[in-house]
Amino acid sequence: MTQEALAERAGVGVRTIRGLETGERADPRVTTVRLLADALGLSPEDRERLLAAAVHRSVDDGPSDDATPHPEPATGGPSGSALHETLADVAEQVAQTVAARWQREEEQRQVHDPYPLPVRWRPVVEELTDHWANIRRLPAGGTHGPLDLSGQLDEIVDVYRRLPSGRLVVLGRSGSGKSILAVRFVLDHLKSRGRADAVPVIFSVGSWDPTAITLRDWLAAQLTRDQPGLAASAPGGSSLAAALVETGRILPVLDGFDEIADGLRRPALEALNATTLALLLTSRPSEYAAAVAETDVLTSAAAVELTDLGLADLADYLPRTTRKARGGGRRSATAWDPVLSELQERPGSQAAANLAAVLTTPLMVTLARAVYSDTPDHDPAALLDTRRFRTPEELEDHLLDNFTATVYRPRPGHHPGSGSRRAFDPERAQYWLGYLAHHLTRLDTPDLEWWRLGHGLRRIPRTLVTSLVICVAIGLVDGVVGTLFDSFAFQLADGLVAGLLGGLLFGIAYWFMVAAKDTAVEPSGVRMKIFGRERRTGRSPLRRLAIGVLCGLVFGIGYGFVRGVANGLWYHVSIPLVLAGSLGDGLIYGVMFALAAGPTFGLLTLFETPLDIRSAVNPVGLLRTNGRTVATQLLLWAPTFGILVGFGSVLAIQPMAALLGPVIWNVTAALKLGVISGLGGALGYTFSLTSWGQWTVFSRIWLPLTGRLPWSVVTFLEDAYQRGVLRQAGAVYQFRHARLQHHLARAYRSPRPHQPAEGGAGDP
Repeated sequence: MTQEALAERAGVGVRTIRGLETGERADPRVTTVRLLADALGLSPEDRERLLAAAVHRSVDDGPSDDATPHPEPATGGPSGSALHETLADVAEQVAQTVAARWQREEEQRQVHDPYPLPVRWRPVVEELTDHWANIRRLPAGGTHGPLDLSGQLDEIVDVYRRLPSGRLVVLGRSGSGKSILAVRFVLDHLKSRGRADAVPVIFSVGSWDPTAITLRDWLAAQLTRDQPGLAASAPGGSSLAAALVETGRILPVLDGFDEIADGLRRPALEALNATTLALLLTSRPSEYAAAVAETDVLTSAAAVELTDLGLADLADYLPRTTRKARGGGRRSATAWDPVLSELQERPGSQAAANLAAVLTTPLMVTLARAVYSDTPDHDPAALLDTRRFRTPEELEDHLLDNFTATVYRPRPGHHPGSGSRRAFDPERAQYWLGYLAHHLTRLDTPDLEWWRLGHGLRRIPRTLVTSLVICVAIGLVDGVVGTLFDSFAFQLADGLVAGLLGGLLFGIAYWFMVAAKDTAVEPSGVRMKIFGRERRTGRSPLRRLAIGVLCGLVFGIGYGFVRGVANGLWYHVSIPLVLAGSLGDGLIYGVMFALAAGPTFGLLTLFETPLDIRSAVNPVGLLRTNGRTVATQLLLWAPTFGILVGFGSVLAIQPMAALLGPVIWNVTAALKLGVISGLGGALGYTFSLTSWGQWTVFSRIWLPLTGRLPWSVVTFLEDAYQRGVLRQAGAVYQFRHARLQHHLARAYRSPRPHQPAEGGAGDP
């Protein structure tokens, strides 16, 4: 059997087989040896001899010079074997999802059109790397010089695999290609990955707070956020995400160390040094160097720094991104020729110096390509105008400004896979993107989470908006449905009372349960499932029951009292009798609503179960999934609450009448109260305490009403993703480049005269 055939049958890498046969790998993992034993069809006796020899060899020879260590999953006994097989299958699914996602991302960013920009690197200063003995994982007394880490974009995986420690730091200034390199690393690594190898996954490490959560727990939480199905239980009790991390089946690609808050970079680096996880870390040089100066280098990590693009790179790339010029003297002449001639022939001129200083990173080159190569009526020679662009900074701002205007320029055509592209006015699109960028800057995160779009408002305004929407919704339901039972004038007054009290009550509940903690109502990774064995969530049904009883009691007392006063004044009853009757009505309604709201709240919590492995892994899919979950909750809430209020009132009237005296009540009144309460209560719960409801309140009503976002937000976000302005990172969106986000946020905070005002903007 050839090495290639054995590797394919066993599901391990050819390099691993070659290393074992030549003796270059002295510490085979037990998992690898088991896979080889299965592939060779060994007898039980030979299998045990092979395993014993592998373990004995690993112990005698010590750590290998070029073997990357990985935590070993427990495989002893039936339960260990089941865990191993389960995690191997889940890791395969994760690998497929990751590969598909980042392949689409490269296509969206036109990385291969016409070919990837060259990304190269050089070794960094010794002060930013660990000792080579540590990087090589040598025993005490071992002496070896530096490894050769030279290479370019398509060699990043080979360079990484030269490191026995499995730890690499990639440094580069803004726009230098760190994210492109991270994506290419993931895709190339997955192509050569064996079944037992770790799955590389990109994490935006800027959102990690090392003082609040450990690295492993944060990685598991991020995996669950991006792939909700990984919240399901693994054999042994932990979640699938946590099990994947703990058993070394995830290779973290930590992108954006420089985006961690200044005061958290030192504890972040200390936390990374407290683990032995293999990883790849990207950062801007100054931020990483500052963190190293405060504590230490990343233990056992080598480091490289991305280099600038050169004039030869520009001369090769830019002409191939645009059509040939008509009437040119040379057959291959393009619109970029005058610019390249200036850069080559007059490098000392101000125009050439400014432009050469800007076009040194893949970010700026791709922006120049989008603004000029992809727009035939734009002449790149304008970049040489020193009256318009006196400094390199002005040139960069020009490219960033015109990027959104260019990608949103009106043009006919059909976008493959998504129907006709929606037409958005460029200025309005830039304004809406500016609001989103400003929103992310305020939250200090790169992740655009649809369930947190309302957090652009402060806590008190957010609570007031939620209360206002609930007030209108409950008032409309009460007014419209109630006209089937009573006069329009009566229901107008009753709807006003119910709406105000409902909005006030749910607003108070929202404040104490959400806003006061400055947290978001995150999308539930659960759906309603009455029958099944899925693990329940950590929410306490008894706590929710107590909250429901209290809220129902407060609402019922307030509603009954105001209703009693209104009835007394309507029929000209004396003030003492009005007050007495109102207090009685308040007590009756308070008891009815308390006994209905408590069990309903508890029931909602009791029936929550995690999503399965087939859950959505993108923002729109997660939104739709959560919408279905909320719809199921409404189907449970509305009839349950309505029945408990309506028929419960019939059963409670007799005891209350014995206590308070005669009470006028009938089946029609019970039916009316049950229908209105069920619908109104369901809407109040949805808008205040579900992520889909909060999305509706702010992203579908308030923010479009005030002009900060278009009415069709999902269409706008998906369109921005298709145009390459945004990218998808699992269940969230991110701006294509952090520099673009910061520029749009700054432009939003300092609007120019021609920008639209906040009020009254809708879809074009």
